[in-house]
Amino acid sequence: MAATLSKNILHYLKKLNENNNREWFNDHKNLFTEAQNEFEIFVEELINRVGKSDEKIAKLNAKKSLLRIYRDIRFSKDKTPYKTYFGASLGMGKSNEKSGHYLHIEPGKSFIASGIYLPEAPVLKEIRKEISVFKDDFLKAIDHKDFKKYYGELDREHELKKIPQGFEKEDPMAEYLKLKSFIGVHHLTDKDVMDKNAAENLTAIMKSAKPLNDFLNTPFSNVSE
Repeated sequence: MAATLSKNILHYLKKLNENNNREWFNDHKNLFTEAQNEFEIFVEELINRVGKSDEKIAKLNAKKSLLRIYRDIRFSKDKTPYKTYFGASLGMGKSNEKSGHYLHIEPGKSFIASGIYLPEAPVLKEIRKEISVFKDDFLKAIDHKDFKKYYGELDREHELKKIPQGFEKEDPMAEYLKLKSFIGVHHLTDKDVMDKNAAENLTAIMKSAKPLNDFLNTPFSNVSE
């Protein structure tokens, strides 16, 4: 039987959002542990399913893929100590140097993001070179009907106003070379999250982004893991 996410996980996150303090968190640590374990089992299910067609995903450890619930408040005006969501990084490097998937579970705000998010300058430059030289392969990945179905267009939240240095203004891929992230986002409703077939459905979404992830990882495919 496939792993699922129950209403308990969303209920816990709602309560944590209403009581984001150490006293409440510690008094209800058992609820956190139960919710986190449920999320970890679901992530493991996704890894097993997506991994059947993506060996890099198959190698992942579910527990190590989970984001910590504790917020880094050292340089933040918001001093609430806990994140009010569960997140898992599937294939993305710790410093956003690799392309993969990110699963975000939060009441009313859940989503899947696939691609690479705000990579460091050297990585970004190599990806832009790849897009400029192998434009047909890149366009084939993002224009594929399945990618369009689930992700639509690439997210343009982070974008330069001008063509980056080192590239021609007349480059036919100019609109993509301006991007600082190469991410497709698929939003999930609470109903989507709790669907009995959620693992199967989310697997289909992630698999549709494999051509994009493969393309973005190509410049670094020979780098040791």
